[in-house]
Amino acid sequence: MDYTKKILYQSNYWYNDGLRKAQIRDMSGAITSLRRSLQYNTGNIAARNLLGLVYYGRGEVAEGLVEWIISKNLKPRDNIAGYFINQVQASASELEVVNQAVKRYNQCLAYCEQNGEDLAIIQLKKVVTAHPTFLKAYQLLALLYLHTEQYAMARQILRTARKLDTTNEMTLRYMHELTNLRGKKVKEEKPRKEAAVEYNLGNETIIQPKHSAAKALASKFTVMNIVVGALIGAAVIWFLIVPAVDQTKNAKVNQQMVEYSERINALEAQVSAQTRTLDEYRKNDKDSANNAQSAAGTADSYENLLTAYNQWTSQSYTDDVMADALLNVNKDSLGEGGKTLYDQMSSDIFPGACETLYSGGTASLDVANYDTAIASLGKVVKMDENYDNGGALLNLGLAYMRNGDNDNAIKYLKRVGELFPDTENATAAQNALNTISQGGNPEGDANAQNAGASGSDNADTGQGDAGTADTTGTDNGGAAPSEDGTGYTDTGGNDTGNMDGTEGQ
Repeated sequence: MDYTKKILYQSNYWYNDGLRKAQIRDMSGAITSLRRSLQYNTGNIAARNLLGLVYYGRGEVAEGLVEWIISKNLKPRDNIAGYFINQVQASASELEVVNQAVKRYNQCLAYCEQNGEDLAIIQLKKVVTAHPTFLKAYQLLALLYLHTEQYAMARQILRTARKLDTTNEMTLRYMHELTNLRGKKVKEEKPRKEAAVEYNLGNETIIQPKHSAAKALASKFTVMNIVVGALIGAAVIWFLIVPAVDQTKNAKVNQQMVEYSERINALEAQVSAQTRTLDEYRKNDKDSANNAQSAAGTADSYENLLTAYNQWTSQSYTDDVMADALLNVNKDSLGEGGKTLYDQMSSDIFPGACETLYSGGTASLDVANYDTAIASLGKVVKMDENYDNGGALLNLGLAYMRNGDNDNAIKYLKRVGELFPDTENATAAQNALNTISQGGNPEGDANAQNAGASGSDNADTGQGDAGTADTTGTDNGGAAPSEDGTGYTDTGGNDTGNMDGTEGQ
Protein backbone atom coordinates (compact mmCIF):
# COMPACT_ATOMS: atom_id res chain seq x y z
CA MET A 1 0.00 0.00 0.00
CA ASP A 2 1.53 3.37 -1.00
CA TYR A 3 1.50 6.46 1.18
CA THR A 4 -1.46 8.04 -0.59
CA LYS A 5 -3.68 5.06 0.17
CA LYS A 6 -2.49 5.00 3.76
CA ILE A 7 -3.37 8.67 4.19
CA LEU A 8 -6.83 8.17 2.65
CA TYR A 9 -7.36 5.12 4.86
CA GLN A 10 -6.50 7.11 7.99
CA SER A 11 -8.84 9.93 6.92
CA ASN A 12 -11.74 7.50 6.38
CA TYR A 13 -11.01 5.75 9.68
CA TRP A 14 -11.32 8.99 11.67
CA TYR A 15 -14.43 9.95 9.69
CA ASN A 16 -16.14 6.69 10.68
CA ASP A 17 -15.06 7.24 14.30
CA GLY A 18 -16.54 10.74 14.24
CA LEU A 19 -19.77 9.39 12.73
CA ARG A 20 -20.14 6.83 15.53
CA LYS A 21 -19.60 9.47 18.19
CA ALA A 22 -22.05 11.89 16.57
CA GLN A 23 -24.73 9.19 16.57
CA ILE A 24 -24.53 8.95 20.38
CA ARG A 25 -24.41 12.76 20.82
CA ASP A 26 -20.71 12.75 21.71
CA MET A 27 -20.26 16.03 19.86
CA SER A 28 -16.89 16.98 21.35
CA GLY A 29 -15.39 13.61 20.50
CA ALA A 30 -16.91 13.76 17.02
CA ILE A 31 -15.34 17.18 16.37
CA THR A 32 -11.93 15.89 17.44
CA SER A 33 -12.14 12.82 15.18
CA LEU A 34 -13.46 14.75 12.16
CA ARG A 35 -10.75 17.40 12.45
CA ARG A 36 -8.15 14.67 12.51
CA SER A 37 -9.77 13.14 9.42
CA LEU A 38 -9.46 16.48 7.61
CA GLN A 39 -5.81 16.75 8.66
CA TYR A 40 -5.10 13.61 6.67
CA ASN A 41 -7.32 14.57 3.72
CA THR A 42 -8.62 18.13 3.45
CA GLY A 43 -10.73 17.04 0.49
CA ASN A 44 -12.81 14.55 2.49
CA ILE A 45 -16.22 16.03 1.66
CA ALA A 46 -18.21 13.65 3.84
CA ALA A 47 -16.09 14.45 6.91
CA ARG A 48 -16.36 18.20 6.33
CA ASN A 49 -20.14 18.08 5.84
CA LEU A 50 -20.55 15.99 9.00
CA LEU A 51 -18.34 18.42 10.94
CA GLY A 52 -20.62 21.25 9.86
CA LEU A 53 -23.68 19.28 11.08
CA VAL A 54 -22.02 18.64 14.46
CA TYR A 55 -21.27 22.34 14.89
CA TYR A 56 -24.86 23.16 13.90
CA GLY A 57 -26.15 20.59 16.42
CA ARG A 58 -24.27 22.37 19.22
CA GLY A 59 -25.79 25.69 18.23
CA GLU A 60 -22.63 27.01 16.55
CA VAL A 61 -24.33 27.93 13.27
CA ALA A 62 -21.55 30.17 11.97
CA GLU A 63 -18.90 27.44 12.33
CA GLY A 64 -21.20 24.97 10.57
CA LEU A 65 -21.75 27.35 7.64
CA VAL A 66 -17.99 27.83 7.28
CA GLU A 67 -17.42 24.09 6.89
CA TRP A 68 -20.28 23.74 4.38
CA ILE A 69 -19.05 26.68 2.31
CA ILE A 70 -15.56 25.17 2.15
CA SER A 71 -17.08 21.84 1.13
CA LYS A 72 -19.16 23.55 -1.55
CA ASN A 73 -16.07 25.24 -3.00
CA LEU A 74 -14.16 21.95 -3.06
CA LYS A 75 -17.02 20.12 -4.79
CA PRO A 76 -19.52 22.49 -6.41
CA ARG A 77 -21.77 19.77 -7.91
CA ASP A 78 -23.64 16.87 -6.27
CA ASN A 79 -22.74 18.10 -2.79
CA ILE A 80 -25.26 17.94 0.06
CA ALA A 81 -23.56 20.96 1.60
CA GLY A 82 -25.46 23.12 -0.87
CA TYR A 83 -28.74 21.81 0.54
CA PHE A 84 -27.67 22.63 4.10
CA ILE A 85 -26.64 26.16 3.12
CA ASN A 86 -29.93 26.76 1.30
CA GLN A 87 -31.94 25.53 4.29
CA VAL A 88 -30.17 27.93 6.62
CA GLN A 89 -30.46 30.86 4.22
CA ALA A 90 -34.10 30.11 3.41
CA SER A 91 -35.16 30.84 6.99
CA ALA A 92 -34.02 34.44 7.33
CA SER A 93 -36.03 34.96 10.53
CA GLU A 94 -34.44 31.94 12.23
CA LEU A 95 -30.99 33.10 11.16
CA GLU A 96 -31.69 36.52 12.63
CA VAL A 97 -32.79 34.91 15.90
CA VAL A 98 -29.51 32.98 16.06
CA ASN A 99 -27.57 36.15 15.32
CA GLN A 100 -29.33 38.04 18.12
CA ALA A 101 -28.71 35.13 20.51
CA VAL A 102 -24.99 35.24 19.80
CA LYS A 103 -24.92 39.01 20.34
CA ARG A 104 -26.71 38.63 23.68
CA TYR A 105 -24.29 35.90 24.69
CA ASN A 106 -21.35 38.22 23.98
CA GLN A 107 -23.07 40.96 25.99
CA CYS A 108 -23.44 38.52 28.90
CA LEU A 109 -19.69 37.93 28.83
CA ALA A 110 -19.22 41.68 29.23
CA TYR A 111 -21.71 41.71 32.15
CA CYS A 112 -19.74 38.94 33.85
CA GLU A 113 -16.53 40.94 33.57
CA GLN A 114 -18.34 43.87 35.23
CA ASN A 115 -19.72 41.66 38.09
CA GLY A 116 -23.23 41.93 36.68
CA GLU A 117 -24.25 38.29 37.24
CA ASP A 118 -27.96 39.08 37.65
CA LEU A 119 -28.19 40.88 34.29
CA ALA A 120 -26.20 38.10 32.62
CA ILE A 121 -28.57 35.41 34.00
CA ILE A 122 -31.63 37.30 32.71
CA GLN A 123 -30.12 37.67 29.22
CA LEU A 124 -28.92 34.05 29.09
CA LYS A 125 -32.41 32.79 29.91
CA LYS A 126 -33.65 34.67 26.84
CA VAL A 127 -30.76 33.28 24.75
CA VAL A 128 -31.46 29.60 25.57
CA THR A 129 -35.18 30.17 25.01
CA ALA A 130 -34.61 31.69 21.56
CA HIS A 131 -31.76 29.32 20.61
CA PRO A 132 -32.36 26.01 22.47
CA THR A 133 -29.25 24.23 21.07
CA PHE A 134 -26.70 26.91 22.02
CA LEU A 135 -24.39 24.80 24.22
CA LYS A 136 -22.05 27.63 25.26
CA ALA A 137 -24.99 29.67 26.57
CA TYR A 138 -26.13 26.75 28.77
CA GLN A 139 -22.61 26.32 30.14
CA LEU A 140 -22.25 30.03 30.99
CA LEU A 141 -25.70 30.08 32.63
CA ALA A 142 -24.81 27.02 34.75
CA LEU A 143 -21.55 28.67 35.79
CA LEU A 144 -23.42 31.79 36.92
CA TYR A 145 -25.88 29.68 38.92
CA LEU A 146 -22.94 27.95 40.62
CA HIS A 147 -21.37 31.32 41.37
CA THR A 148 -24.60 32.62 42.91
CA GLU A 149 -25.16 29.31 44.84
CA GLN A 150 -28.36 28.42 42.96
CA TYR A 151 -27.41 24.76 42.83
CA ALA A 152 -30.79 23.32 41.86
CA MET A 153 -31.03 25.58 38.80
CA ALA A 154 -27.41 24.82 37.90
CA ARG A 155 -28.09 21.05 37.97
CA GLN A 156 -31.12 21.45 35.70
CA ILE A 157 -29.19 23.53 33.15
CA LEU A 158 -26.22 21.14 33.18
CA ARG A 159 -28.50 18.18 32.49
CA THR A 160 -29.85 19.97 29.42
CA ALA A 161 -26.31 20.83 28.28
CA ARG A 162 -25.22 17.22 28.66
CA LYS A 163 -28.07 16.07 26.44
CA LEU A 164 -26.70 18.34 23.70
CA ASP A 165 -23.13 17.00 24.10
CA THR A 166 -22.73 13.98 26.35
CA THR A 167 -18.94 14.16 26.78
CA ASN A 168 -18.22 17.87 26.68
CA GLU A 169 -15.29 18.49 29.02
CA MET A 170 -16.59 21.83 30.30
CA THR A 171 -20.05 20.43 31.12
CA LEU A 172 -18.59 17.45 32.99
CA ARG A 173 -16.25 19.71 34.95
CA TYR A 174 -19.16 21.93 36.06
CA MET A 175 -21.18 18.87 37.14
CA HIS A 176 -18.24 17.61 39.20
CA GLU A 177 -17.88 21.02 40.83
CA LEU A 178 -21.62 21.09 41.60
CA THR A 179 -21.40 17.70 43.32
CA ASN A 180 -18.50 18.88 45.51
CA LEU A 181 -20.28 22.09 46.48
CA ARG A 182 -23.52 20.33 47.42
CA GLY A 183 -21.58 17.80 49.52
CA LYS A 184 -19.98 20.56 51.59
CA LYS A 185 -23.23 22.36 52.32
CA VAL A 186 -24.40 21.70 55.89
CA LYS A 187 -27.66 22.90 57.31
CA GLU A 188 -27.42 24.87 60.49
CA GLU A 189 -29.40 23.55 63.42
CA LYS A 190 -31.62 25.91 65.36
CA PRO A 191 -30.66 26.34 69.05
CA ARG A 192 -33.09 24.94 71.56
CA LYS A 193 -34.96 27.32 73.75
CA GLU A 194 -34.54 26.79 77.46
CA ALA A 195 -37.56 26.71 79.63
CA ALA A 196 -37.90 29.85 81.74
CA VAL A 197 -40.27 31.41 84.27
CA GLU A 198 -41.30 35.02 84.54
CA TYR A 199 -42.38 36.89 87.66
CA ASN A 200 -42.82 40.51 88.64
CA LEU A 201 -40.81 42.17 91.37
CA GLY A 202 -42.26 45.59 91.94
CA ASN A 203 -42.26 47.35 88.62
CA GLU A 204 -39.69 44.96 87.13
CA THR A 205 -40.22 41.69 85.27
CA ILE A 206 -37.62 39.03 86.03
CA ILE A 207 -37.02 36.06 83.70
CA GLN A 208 -34.92 33.05 84.78
CA PRO A 209 -34.69 29.33 83.97
CA LYS A 210 -36.99 26.91 85.71
CA HIS A 211 -35.46 25.23 88.72
CA SER A 212 -36.80 22.29 90.68
CA ALA A 213 -34.90 20.71 93.59
CA ALA A 214 -36.86 17.46 93.33
CA LYS A 215 -36.07 17.08 89.69
CA ALA A 216 -32.39 17.84 90.32
CA LEU A 217 -32.21 15.20 93.08
CA ALA A 218 -34.06 12.65 90.99
CA SER A 219 -31.68 13.23 88.13
CA LYS A 220 -28.70 12.63 90.46
CA PHE A 221 -30.12 9.30 91.65
CA THR A 222 -30.87 8.30 88.11
CA VAL A 223 -27.31 9.01 87.04
CA MET A 224 -25.97 7.05 90.03
CA ASN A 225 -28.16 4.05 89.21
CA ILE A 226 -26.99 4.12 85.63
CA VAL A 227 -23.36 4.21 86.68
CA VAL A 228 -23.78 1.28 89.11
CA GLY A 229 -25.64 -0.78 86.53
CA ALA A 230 -22.97 -0.04 83.96
CA LEU A 231 -20.24 -1.24 86.35
CA ILE A 232 -22.07 -4.49 87.10
CA GLY A 233 -22.72 -5.11 83.41
CA ALA A 234 -19.08 -4.42 82.56
CA ALA A 235 -17.92 -6.92 85.17
CA VAL A 236 -20.26 -9.62 83.83
CA ILE A 237 -19.13 -8.99 80.29
CA TRP A 238 -15.44 -8.98 81.26
CA PHE A 239 -15.47 -12.29 83.11
CA LEU A 240 -18.07 -14.29 81.16
CA ILE A 241 -18.66 -12.99 77.66
CA VAL A 242 -15.35 -11.48 76.59
CA PRO A 243 -13.34 -14.75 76.49
CA ALA A 244 -15.92 -16.48 74.30
CA VAL A 245 -16.20 -13.46 72.05
CA ASP A 246 -12.42 -13.23 71.70
CA GLN A 247 -12.19 -16.89 70.75
CA THR A 248 -14.91 -16.54 68.11
CA LYS A 249 -13.37 -13.33 66.83
CA ASN A 250 -9.95 -14.92 66.46
CA ALA A 251 -11.42 -17.79 64.47
CA LYS A 252 -13.23 -15.37 62.16
CA VAL A 253 -10.10 -13.27 61.73
CA ASN A 254 -8.08 -16.34 60.77
CA GLN A 255 -10.72 -17.40 58.26
CA GLN A 256 -10.84 -13.87 56.80
CA MET A 257 -7.06 -13.79 56.50
CA VAL A 258 -7.16 -16.98 54.44
CA GLU A 259 -9.90 -15.57 52.20
CA TYR A 260 -8.10 -12.26 51.80
CA SER A 261 -4.89 -14.03 50.82
CA GLU A 262 -6.71 -15.97 48.13
CA ARG A 263 -8.38 -12.81 46.84
CA ILE A 264 -5.08 -10.91 46.79
CA ASN A 265 -3.44 -13.69 44.76
CA ALA A 266 -6.33 -13.65 42.29
CA LEU A 267 -6.25 -9.84 42.01
CA GLU A 268 -2.49 -9.85 41.48
CA ALA A 269 -2.92 -12.29 38.63
CA GLN A 270 -5.64 -10.07 37.07
CA VAL A 271 -3.50 -6.94 37.48
CA SER A 272 -0.57 -8.66 35.82
CA ALA A 273 -2.72 -9.70 32.85
CA GLN A 274 -4.28 -6.24 32.55
CA THR A 275 -0.85 -4.62 32.74
CA ARG A 276 0.37 -6.73 29.83
CA THR A 277 -2.75 -5.86 27.85
CA LEU A 278 -2.29 -2.15 28.63
CA ASP A 279 1.34 -2.29 27.51
CA GLU A 280 0.25 -3.83 24.23
CA TYR A 281 -2.38 -1.11 23.71
CA ARG A 282 0.19 1.61 24.44
CA LYS A 283 2.64 0.05 22.03
CA ASN A 284 -0.01 -0.10 19.30
CA ASP A 285 -1.03 3.52 19.94
CA LYS A 286 2.60 4.64 19.75
CA ASP A 287 3.12 2.76 16.48
CA SER A 288 -0.04 4.34 15.03
CA ALA A 289 1.12 7.82 16.06
CA ASN A 290 4.56 7.24 14.52
CA ASN A 291 2.98 5.97 11.29
CA ALA A 292 0.70 8.98 11.14
CA GLN A 293 3.62 11.37 11.71
CA SER A 294 5.68 9.59 9.07
CA ALA A 295 2.78 9.76 6.62
CA ALA A 296 2.35 13.49 7.24
CA GLY A 297 6.08 14.08 6.67
CA THR A 298 5.95 12.07 3.45
CA ALA A 299 3.00 14.10 2.22
CA ASP A 300 4.83 17.35 2.95
CA SER A 301 7.92 16.09 1.10
CA TYR A 302 5.88 15.19 -1.98
CA GLU A 303 4.12 18.58 -1.90
CA ASN A 304 7.46 20.39 -1.76
CA LEU A 305 8.85 18.15 -4.53
CA LEU A 306 5.79 18.92 -6.68
CA THR A 307 6.23 22.67 -6.04
CA ALA A 308 9.88 22.52 -7.04
CA TYR A 309 9.02 20.44 -10.12
CA ASN A 310 6.39 22.95 -11.27
CA GLN A 311 8.90 25.79 -10.84
CA TRP A 312 11.53 23.80 -12.69
CA THR A 313 9.33 22.96 -15.67
CA SER A 314 7.92 26.51 -15.90
CA GLN A 315 11.45 27.90 -16.40
CA SER A 316 10.23 31.13 -14.76
CA TYR A 317 12.17 30.89 -11.50
CA THR A 318 15.80 31.36 -10.62
CA ASP A 319 17.93 28.51 -9.32
CA ASP A 320 18.09 29.87 -5.78
CA VAL A 321 14.28 30.14 -5.55
CA MET A 322 13.84 26.57 -6.83
CA ALA A 323 16.54 25.39 -4.44
CA ASP A 324 14.57 26.74 -1.46
CA ALA A 325 11.64 24.50 -2.35
CA LEU A 326 13.86 21.53 -3.08
CA LEU A 327 15.75 21.83 0.23
CA ASN A 328 12.47 21.31 2.09
CA VAL A 329 12.13 17.83 0.57
CA ASN A 330 13.11 14.85 2.75
CA LYS A 331 14.66 12.54 0.18
CA ASP A 332 14.59 9.52 2.48
CA SER A 333 10.78 9.63 2.65
CA LEU A 334 10.40 9.50 -1.15
CA GLY A 335 9.86 6.42 -3.26
CA GLU A 336 12.18 5.25 -6.01
CA GLY A 337 10.53 7.46 -8.62
CA GLY A 338 10.58 10.46 -6.30
CA LYS A 339 14.28 9.96 -5.50
CA THR A 340 15.13 9.73 -9.21
CA LEU A 341 13.26 12.97 -9.93
CA TYR A 342 14.89 14.63 -6.91
CA ASP A 343 18.39 13.66 -8.11
CA GLN A 344 17.66 14.90 -11.63
CA MET A 345 16.35 18.25 -10.40
CA SER A 346 19.08 18.76 -7.79
CA SER A 347 21.86 18.09 -10.31
CA ASP A 348 20.36 20.80 -12.56
CA ILE A 349 19.39 23.37 -9.89
CA PHE A 350 21.94 23.12 -7.08
CA PRO A 351 25.11 24.20 -9.02
CA GLY A 352 23.61 27.49 -10.17
CA ALA A 353 21.92 28.07 -6.80
CA CYS A 354 25.20 27.42 -4.98
CA GLU A 355 26.99 29.94 -7.16
CA THR A 356 24.36 32.64 -6.58
CA LEU A 357 23.96 32.04 -2.84
CA TYR A 358 27.72 31.69 -2.29
CA SER A 359 28.39 34.99 -4.02
CA GLY A 360 25.68 36.76 -2.03
CA GLY A 361 26.72 35.12 1.25
CA THR A 362 30.37 36.13 0.96
CA ALA A 363 29.35 39.65 -0.02
CA SER A 364 27.12 39.87 3.09
CA LEU A 365 29.99 38.55 5.20
CA ASP A 366 32.29 41.28 3.88
CA VAL A 367 29.85 44.02 4.91
CA ALA A 368 29.23 42.41 8.36
CA ASN A 369 25.65 41.36 7.52
CA TYR A 370 26.17 38.09 9.35
CA ASP A 371 22.55 36.89 9.62
CA THR A 372 22.09 37.08 5.83
CA ALA A 373 25.50 35.47 5.28
CA ILE A 374 24.62 32.57 7.61
CA ALA A 375 21.28 32.00 5.85
CA SER A 376 22.83 32.01 2.33
CA LEU A 377 25.98 30.02 3.14
CA GLY A 378 23.99 27.54 5.22
CA LYS A 379 21.91 26.68 2.15
CA VAL A 380 25.09 26.27 0.09
CA VAL A 381 26.50 23.80 2.63
CA LYS A 382 23.23 21.85 2.63
CA MET A 383 23.39 21.56 -1.17
CA ASP A 384 27.14 20.91 -1.48
CA GLU A 385 29.30 20.59 1.63
CA ASN A 386 32.46 20.49 -0.53
CA TYR A 387 31.67 23.66 -2.49
CA ASP A 388 34.73 25.77 -3.40
CA ASN A 389 37.05 23.19 -1.78
CA GLY A 390 35.71 23.98 1.70
CA GLY A 391 35.31 27.71 1.11
CA ALA A 392 31.57 27.55 1.87
CA LEU A 393 32.18 25.72 5.17
CA LEU A 394 34.96 28.15 6.13
CA ASN A 395 32.93 31.29 5.40
CA LEU A 396 29.90 29.87 7.23
CA GLY A 397 32.07 29.16 10.28
CA LEU A 398 33.52 32.67 10.15
CA ALA A 399 30.03 34.18 9.88
CA TYR A 400 28.88 32.28 12.98
CA MET A 401 32.08 33.29 14.84
CA ARG A 402 31.67 36.99 14.04
CA ASN A 403 27.99 36.76 14.95
CA GLY A 404 28.90 35.47 18.43
CA ASP A 405 27.72 31.85 17.92
CA ASN A 406 30.94 30.00 18.76
CA ASP A 407 29.29 26.55 19.04
CA ASN A 408 28.19 26.51 15.38
CA ALA A 409 31.41 28.25 14.33
CA ILE A 410 33.53 25.46 15.87
CA LYS A 411 31.33 22.83 14.20
CA TYR A 412 31.86 24.13 10.66
CA LEU A 413 35.49 25.20 11.10
CA LYS A 414 36.43 21.72 12.33
CA ARG A 415 34.60 20.25 9.35
CA VAL A 416 36.93 22.19 7.00
CA GLY A 417 39.95 20.55 8.59
CA GLU A 418 38.34 17.09 8.38
CA LEU A 419 37.41 17.32 4.68
CA PHE A 420 40.28 19.44 3.33
CA PRO A 421 43.43 18.92 5.44
CA ASP A 422 46.71 20.59 4.48
CA THR A 423 44.98 23.34 2.50
CA GLU A 424 44.85 27.11 2.85
CA ASN A 425 41.20 26.85 3.92
CA ALA A 426 42.13 24.36 6.64
CA THR A 427 44.88 26.68 7.86
CA ALA A 428 42.49 29.65 7.99
CA ALA A 429 39.91 27.52 9.82
CA GLN A 430 42.50 26.43 12.38
CA ASN A 431 43.55 30.04 12.97
CA ALA A 432 39.93 30.95 13.65
CA LEU A 433 39.57 27.99 16.03
CA ASN A 434 42.67 29.12 17.90
CA THR A 435 41.19 32.60 18.26
CA ILE A 436 37.96 31.15 19.67
CA SER A 437 39.81 28.89 22.13
CA GLN A 438 41.88 31.86 23.32
CA GLY A 439 38.78 34.01 23.81
CA GLY A 440 39.88 36.47 21.10
CA ASN A 441 37.78 39.24 19.57
CA PRO A 442 35.81 37.92 16.56
CA GLU A 443 36.10 41.29 14.79
CA GLY A 444 39.86 41.37 15.32
CA ASP A 445 40.06 37.84 13.98
CA ALA A 446 38.07 38.97 10.98
CA ASN A 447 40.78 41.54 10.18
CA ALA A 448 43.44 38.89 10.64
CA GLN A 449 41.64 36.47 8.34
CA ASN A 450 41.40 39.18 5.67
CA ALA A 451 45.06 40.23 6.04
CA GLY A 452 46.06 38.95 2.61
CA ALA A 453 43.09 40.49 0.88
CA SER A 454 43.84 44.22 1.32
CA GLY A 455 45.89 44.58 -1.85
CA SER A 456 43.99 42.34 -4.21
CA ASP A 457 42.58 45.08 -6.44
CA ASN A 458 45.95 45.80 -8.12
CA ALA A 459 47.11 42.19 -8.42
CA ASP A 460 46.74 42.11 -12.23
CA THR A 461 49.41 44.79 -12.68
CA GLY A 462 51.86 43.06 -10.44
CA GLN A 463 51.47 45.67 -7.73
CA GLY A 464 50.12 45.09 -4.22
CA ASP A 465 48.94 47.12 -1.29
CA ALA A 466 51.42 47.39 1.52
CA GLY A 467 51.02 48.77 5.00
CA THR A 468 52.81 49.05 8.23
CA ALA A 469 51.85 46.80 11.15
CA ASP A 470 53.40 44.50 13.71
CA THR A 471 52.50 41.41 11.72
CA THR A 472 52.17 41.25 7.92
CA GLY A 473 50.97 38.53 5.55
CA THR A 474 52.10 37.90 2.00
CA ASP A 475 49.97 36.09 -0.56
CA ASN A 476 51.87 34.98 -3.68
CA GLY A 477 50.19 35.19 -7.05
CA GLY A 478 48.99 32.27 -9.08
CA ALA A 479 46.16 31.14 -6.80
CA ALA A 480 42.43 31.59 -7.29
CA PRO A 481 40.64 34.28 -5.26
CA SER A 482 39.39 33.08 -1.89
CA GLU A 483 36.32 34.70 -0.30
CA ASP A 484 36.94 33.44 3.22
CA GLY A 485 39.10 36.38 4.21
CA THR A 486 42.50 34.71 3.70
CA GLY A 487 43.54 36.88 0.67
CA TYR A 488 42.79 37.68 -3.00
CA THR A 489 45.57 37.14 -5.62
CA ASP A 490 45.95 36.93 -9.35
CA THR A 491 48.78 35.57 -11.51
CA GLY A 492 51.75 37.94 -11.79
CA GLY A 493 51.33 39.87 -8.53
CA ASN A 494 52.27 39.65 -4.88
CA ASP A 495 49.83 41.01 -2.30
CA THR A 496 51.11 42.17 1.02
CA GLY A 497 48.62 43.14 3.76
CA ASN A 498 48.86 44.18 7.33
CA MET A 499 46.89 42.86 10.29
CA ASP A 500 45.21 46.16 11.13
CA GLY A 501 43.96 46.69 7.57
CA THR A 502 45.98 49.93 6.86
CA GLU A 503 46.57 50.26 3.12
CA GLY A 504 49.61 51.88 1.43
CA GLN A 505 50.79 52.37 -2.08
